[in-house]
Amino acid sequence: MNFETYPFEKLNQLLENVTPNNDFAPLSLTIGEPQFATPQFILDALCDNASLLNKYPKTAGEAVLREGMLTYLQKRFGLSLDNTQIIPTFGTREVLFNFPQFLLHDAERALMVFPNPFYQIYEGAAKASRGDVVYLNLNKDNGFQPEVDEFMLAEANLVILNSPNNPTSSVMDMEEMKKWVKLALKHEFVLLNDECYADLYLNDPVPSLLNASIEAGNEDFRNILVINSISKRSSAPGLRSGFIAGDAEILKAYMVYRTYVGCASPLPLQEAAAVAWADQEHVEGFRQKYRKNFEIAKEVLGVEAPEATFYIWLEVDDEIDFTVKLYEKYNLKVLPGSFLGREGEGKGYVRLALVYEADKTREALERIAVLNEELKNKG
Repeated sequence: MNFETYPFEKLNQLLENVTPNNDFAPLSLTIGEPQFATPQFILDALCDNASLLNKYPKTAGEAVLREGMLTYLQKRFGLSLDNTQIIPTFGTREVLFNFPQFLLHDAERALMVFPNPFYQIYEGAAKASRGDVVYLNLNKDNGFQPEVDEFMLAEANLVILNSPNNPTSSVMDMEEMKKWVKLALKHEFVLLNDECYADLYLNDPVPSLLNASIEAGNEDFRNILVINSISKRSSAPGLRSGFIAGDAEILKAYMVYRTYVGCASPLPLQEAAAVAWADQEHVEGFRQKYRKNFEIAKEVLGVEAPEATFYIWLEVDDEIDFTVKLYEKYNLKVLPGSFLGREGEGKGYVRLALVYEADKTREALERIAVLNEELKNKG
């Protein structure tokens, strides 16, 4: 399989022969990995259940984990799902990679549709599925919202949305989501929303695609699925806890497939994830940290905060030159947008992940502001 080089490996190659200015402490805004401590009650649950390592976990997930996830969906989105409508997963990266392979295996001509720029696992899944790809280009002209081409969608098997979006931070509203639900029913494609940033809203809570499905009259979620992860909301990426939820008929067959995949989460991790999913209060503490970081970003860089995520999609003249200069002069790493897109999308942007405490965030953004001023004066 001819997989594209991963963005962070591309970044390493780009900066391989660049010597950073060691007058500055190294900082990186490249990876979407929260740098905050995991809440103590989650750590306690992990430690208290360490003795369960002597048991094999079920592929379907333990009852305690499923209950925690269902509680989350009820408290956060007002959704009353049952066990036939959810499957715990080992994070979301694995399900994003193997679900398309399951779904598209018997398709005569597999066609995947997803946003561009994008989380690269979508592309990897398409390649592993030997599927064709059509991009939903996200750019300033369309407000970073996916545009509908019904002629193309009529041929699609799987459409992946990603709202709130990585890397652009755009958010689809309820009416837009309802439109996509109706398209999935009309053209008989599976619609999956990657909702890993849904809890990192800054003001008003953002809806789930499952909410939109109900609003559109599709209460049994036919053709509709969502995935979500504990990594961002609970600052616990090491727990590798996610789920896929929605259409029970699709999930029933996918569960059989997953028994062969062999990626069940260890029991101590399931116990810790269960208490994290069921609790909403600790997430507000993290949202407050991200709100503060975006306040700093507005003060230092003059950029407006998005509705959700912890990313800034920063427009620059030349993202490659900007990334190299920032590392060389100020020992700060950012991710060029062109590494996250295809066919020219992402060019002229860098992605900044505001995942540190406020003091480090300010320090990093002030370095960017200084470089911006230098480039402006030079120009």
